[in-house]
Amino acid sequence: MGYESFEWQETPPPSNGVPRSAWTRQRRVSRWHRPYTFALVIVDLLSALVASYIADSLLEKSKSGFINRSWGLFDGIELFNFFAYVVLPLGWLFLLWTAGTYDRRYLGLGSEEYKRVVRTSVTVVASVSLLAFATKTDLSRGTVATVSLSALVLILVNRAMARQILHYSRRRTGHGAHRMVLVGTLPEALEVYTHVTRSPAAGLIPVAIHLTDGFSAARGIETPVPVFAGRDVLALVREVSADTIAVCGSASAEPGELRRLAWQLEGTGVDLVVAPQLTDIAGPRVHIRPIEGLPLLHVEEPTLSGPGWLIKNLMDRVAAALGLLLISPILAIIALGISLSDPGPVFFRQTRVGHDGRTFRVWKFRTMYQDAEERKATLEELNESDGMLFKMKHDPRIFAFGQKLRATSLDELPQLINVLKGEMSLVGPRPLPADDGDYLGDVRRRLLVRPGITGLWQVSGRSDLSWDEAVRLDLYYVDNWSLTYDLSILWRTIWVVLKRKGAY
Repeated sequence: MGYESFEWQETPPPSNGVPRSAWTRQRRVSRWHRPYTFALVIVDLLSALVASYIADSLLEKSKSGFINRSWGLFDGIELFNFFAYVVLPLGWLFLLWTAGTYDRRYLGLGSEEYKRVVRTSVTVVASVSLLAFATKTDLSRGTVATVSLSALVLILVNRAMARQILHYSRRRTGHGAHRMVLVGTLPEALEVYTHVTRSPAAGLIPVAIHLTDGFSAARGIETPVPVFAGRDVLALVREVSADTIAVCGSASAEPGELRRLAWQLEGTGVDLVVAPQLTDIAGPRVHIRPIEGLPLLHVEEPTLSGPGWLIKNLMDRVAAALGLLLISPILAIIALGISLSDPGPVFFRQTRVGHDGRTFRVWKFRTMYQDAEERKATLEELNESDGMLFKMKHDPRIFAFGQKLRATSLDELPQLINVLKGEMSLVGPRPLPADDGDYLGDVRRRLLVRPGITGLWQVSGRSDLSWDEAVRLDLYYVDNWSLTYDLSILWRTIWVVLKRKGAY
C-alpha cells in the first residue's frame, strides 16, 4: 500500500542538551530488551550451573578432585561446592555482563554476541587458572576444561535458541522490534527502507519518513510508509509510537544538525542510528579516528591474505575431506536415484570461472534430462533471471528426483571435490558460467576470492534475488570477509536449506 501523506509545520528550536540527572533519566522507549535480557541471564546462569554439575558428576566417577574437597568452609560446606555452584556461575554472569553480551546493540543479529561469549569463556579459564596459582590450589585441568567447554557450548546453544524465538516473534507478531523514523531525502530513506525490511529478523520496522529537503520532490510518489516534512522529529516519533530515529545518507553529513538532533533526544529514551552514504563496508575495516574534534571514518583495505586466509584454506580442505568421507553413503544413494530417474551420467560437469579468472569444471549431481542443453534455446524467453544465470521456477528439463535434489541443495554436495582440489571454498561467491565472455565492471571483483558452495546471497534469498542484488551481496562478502563471517554464513545455510527458500 502506498502513501502520499505530507505534513508541514514550523520547526521549533531544538534542545541544547541541558544536563539531566542520571538518577531521573527516562527509560528507553523500546520495551523488548529488558525482559529478553532477564531471560538470557536466567538461561546463562542455568547453563553455568549445569556445566558445574557435569564436571562434578565426572569427578565422582573418576574419584579425582577438582580441588581438595575435604577442605571445609563455613561450618562444613565444602569449598568445592561453594566454588562450583556459587562463585563460578556468578562469575560467569559478571564476566558476560562486563563483556557486553547483554548489550542490546549485539542481541538478536550478527556474530558479535557470540564472539563476546567466546572471549568471556577464555577470560573465565584465565581467571580460574590465575586464582588457583595465587592460592596454590590443586586443580584438575581436565575438570577446568570440562566446566569451561560445557558452559560455553550450553550458553551458545541456548542463546541461539533464544535468538530464534526472538526472530520468530519479530516475523510473526512484530514484538521485540524497533519502530523507526527515517530522516533524509526520499531516495536515501527508501534505500535504507529496502535494506532493513529485507530481513524481518533484524527487528527494524520503518513506520515513517521525515524529509529533510521538503516534500515537493516526493509529491505524487507512492511510498511504503507515510511521508512527513518540516515536522519536529521528536514530536513525530511520539506521534507514530517509534523508538528509533535513523538518519540516512547526506543528512548525517550536515554540519551541526546531527549533533543538535542528538541533544534533542537526550533523556527521551529514543535511539539514534546513522546510515552513512558509505555503504557495504563493515566490520574491522572501519575505524573512527578523531582529529581535533573531527571524527574521521578510516576504511582499511580488505584482508584477502595472511594467517586468517591460510586458516580458511586449511579449514576448507579438512572439512571437504571429512565431509566426503562421512557422507559417502548418501552420495551413493543419490547416484542410484539419478540412474533410476534418467539413464545417463550421474554427475554434471560445467566450466565455471574461479579465482583470478581461472576456469575449472564444477562437480554437481545431474538434475536435468540429458537433452537439457539442446532444449535451453527454446526456453530462453521464459528465463526468470535478470542476470548471467538461466533460472525457471518450473523448468521442464528437470526430472522429478532432480527437483527434490535442488530443493534440498543435495545436488551441490559433489562440489566438495572442487573444495578439496582448491578450486572452490566452502563459503564465497557462487561460481558463474564461463560462456558469458569477460567479467566487466563490478562483477569482476568477485574473482578476487575462490567461489564457494554457499555464500551470502544464498542465505539472503538465493534465486529469489535480482542479479544486481546478488552481485552486491557477493561484493560485500569480498570486501568484508572474515573467519567469523564464514562460520555465520555456514550456520545460516543450514536454516535456509531446511526452509528450502529460493531453491529451484
